[in-house]
Amino acid sequence: MLHLQAPELATRAAAEGFVLLDVREPWELQTARITLPGTTALDIPMHLVPVRLADIPATQPVACICHHGARSAQVVAFLMQRGYTDVYNLAGGIDAWSALVDPRVPRY
Repeated sequence: MLHLQAPELATRAAAEGFVLLDVREPWELQTARITLPGTTALDIPMHLVPVRLADIPATQPVACICHHGARSAQVVAFLMQRGYTDVYNLAGGIDAWSALVDPRVPRY
């Protein structure tokens, strides 16, 4: 499985046209979210990923995001089993993003 550290995602995301696939629940998205110019935000709760697979582009790099990285790691594994090759887990999740990249993003 491919993991990206938060600072690496911050550097690469816009330049490489990442899709930021946030697999957290709607209440979590209201609490904190990553916004990066040059990326595409896609919010699909983890339990809906299988039924919304067609909404996740296979031709762009995809960074999966959750709170601490466990749910997103499961989604990365799921996508890889379905042929996605350019898919990454945000190590430490949005919590790491807040601690290492953007402290304005609330921690919860």
